[in-house]
Amino acid sequence: METADPLGAPRLLPFGDAAWTVEFGARIDPALHGRVLGLLEAVERAREKEPFDGVVDLMPTFRSLTVCYDPRVCDGERLGEALLALARTTGAVRREGRLWRLPVCFDAEFAPDLDDVAQTKGLTREAVIDLLLGTVFQVYMIAFMPGFPYMGGLPEALEMPRLKSPRKAVPARSLAVAGSMCAVYPWESPGGWRLLGRTPVPLFSARDEAPSLLASGDRVNWRAVGREEFTALEAAAQAGRLPRESLLAGENPS
Repeated sequence: METADPLGAPRLLPFGDAAWTVEFGARIDPALHGRVLGLLEAVERAREKEPFDGVVDLMPTFRSLTVCYDPRVCDGERLGEALLALARTTGAVRREGRLWRLPVCFDAEFAPDLDDVAQTKGLTREAVIDLLLGTVFQVYMIAFMPGFPYMGGLPEALEMPRLKSPRKAVPARSLAVAGSMCAVYPWESPGGWRLLGRTPVPLFSARDEAPSLLASGDRVNWRAVGREEFTALEAAAQAGRLPRESLLAGENPS
């Protein structure tokens, strides 16, 4: 097995008794994530061939790919060797996922940490909002809970540590930041990220073929809405009258 280095040389790690994790490095970086996506696509193409025919699930993260397999179908050791060999030869790819233009409301009720972030960073409230709206965020992975997107690209001027004391209940659909990341809480849950707004759009819906709205490789651009439009969109979403396709944007968000 290989030892990971800062440049992203892959190493193979056991993950339970029926999965392997191929790790490329130890940082959050678009180029390193491209190697993860490159291996993901290579494994997807090879799934009809032995030993990849036993693969049952693929889970990409910032810097690694976890491959779950059925030990009744394939030999785990052979699959691990094949994964590592594939990781050594597969280059980085840029997966052009969907570009979403998602509404977010910055009313004080939805953004309890917005003023604190602005004051700490020496910015106005409007400047913080403008920075968020002017950024296209990259979805690296879905983790923590169903539909929770870890998104990179947060402007350095907005980087903040997690709260010292996490909240016991973060409202569902809260837009949040921590460190260099941006995310949305799909469900009400405990959490220590800074809350800067709320979207009326559900991030997870069991009614859809793909329950999670976002996927690794997607991009998100935020669109500010007032309280009235937020309420209308929220009602439409709850009634099933807000098609996901209506939230997709063109290649050049304004």
